[in-house]
Parts: sequence; structure tokens; C-alpha cells
Amino acid sequence: MRLSTLVWIMFLSLMMVLTGCETTGNPATSAAKAKGNNAFISDAAAAAYKNADDYRIGVDDVVKVSVWKNPDLSVEVPVRPDGNISVPLIGDVAVGGKTPKEVSQIITDKLSLYLRDPQVTVILSELNSHKFLSRVRITGAVENPKSIAYSQGMTVLDAVLEAGGVNKFASPDGTKLYRKQGGKSKVFKVRLKQILKKGDLSTNYELLPGDVITVPERAF
Repeated sequence: MRLSTLVWIMFLSLMMVLTGCETTGNPATSAAKAKGNNAFISDAAAAAYKNADDYRIGVDDVVKVSVWKNPDLSVEVPVRPDGNISVPLIGDVAVGGKTPKEVSQIITDKLSLYLRDPQVTVILSELNSHKFLSRVRITGAVENPKSIAYSQGMTVLDAVLEAGGVNKFASPDGTKLYRKQGGKSKVFKVRLKQILKKGDLSTNYELLPGDVITVPERAF
């Protein structure tokens, strides 16, 4: 192989490596470069609320603001009782009642007065204001009716066991799961006896925040 050809191949290989390096790195940073404004919920917080587009920020939620290539402007702070957070350079930002996407746009607009094309990512790292809305309740003929903190992957059986199981008056196969969807209440029949006695998991539904499970008493 001629020396000039070998040098050319080595040059092309080097360019491919450098190009690949530019596309790797922090996922949030890469997304910010590709899409501009970003707003989402951290993996830990997503266990309590799954739709970042609809979530309305409340008092005590923890908001992380990241400004690409400007770490001095990035903060992670709880929302104050007045519904505001403080961001370096631009001061107070009203975030209460707004979605992460709306907050991202507000901060971007304010920073645009000082920076050229700021790339802002808004992350909700803790969802504290809606913790009661996200709980799972189990009522009726169980040993210990209770309200349970939601955890991702929780099922009907998990909630029943947390409540100490069914009591001696229960009619397990009459159990119902109530869930709000789109402003309406949806009801799922749960064959709890089949789950507990036969290991039939076909109705052992995975729960969502706000679900209510009711175990009825049997008729005497």
C-alpha cells in the first residue's frame, strides 16, 4: 500500500473517532443541544408521577435548573411558599402551578437578555407537593386499612399484603380497583381469592398513583 493512501485512511479514521466523541456525553446536555429547551422528571421522582408534561409544580417540590455551559447559573432548590425559586442572574421565577416545560421557557426567555441562545433543562428531582395525591389506598375487609406511599412496580397484591391481608369477613373475589383517568373513574374487577389461594396473577394489576382498592365483606 502506498504511503499516501495509508496516511489518508488514518486521517479518515481519526475524523470518525472525533465525530463520535462529539455525540456522546451527558444525556441531558446532548438533548439540550439537539432540542433546545428540556423539561422532565427524574427517574426517582417519576415513581410518584409519570407524566412530566401534565405535572403542575407546587410548594416544596425540588426543581433543578441546568444551563448548558453555564454551571454558575444552574441551581437545585425547593419551591418556596410564595411559589417562586431564585435563579442566578435573573432572580425570582414564579414556578408554582406551571409545568416544567413552561418554567423552562420562562427561564430561557429571561436568560436570553444576557446570554446568546441559552439551553435550559428543568428537572423535577423531588415531587413533595403532591405526595398525598400519589398515595395508594386500600379499604374494606382487610386487617389494617391504610394509605400507602406509592412505589413504582407496586401491584394489588403488594398493597393487600401491606394492609395485613384480608380479614375473616372478606369476600376477596369481589375486590375492585378504582382509578381516575381523564377526569373519570374506571373500575377493575380483582379476583383476589384466585391471587392469594391459587397464584393466578391475571388480575394482579400494577398500580398507579391515586389508585383505591376496596375489599368487600361477604354476605351472611
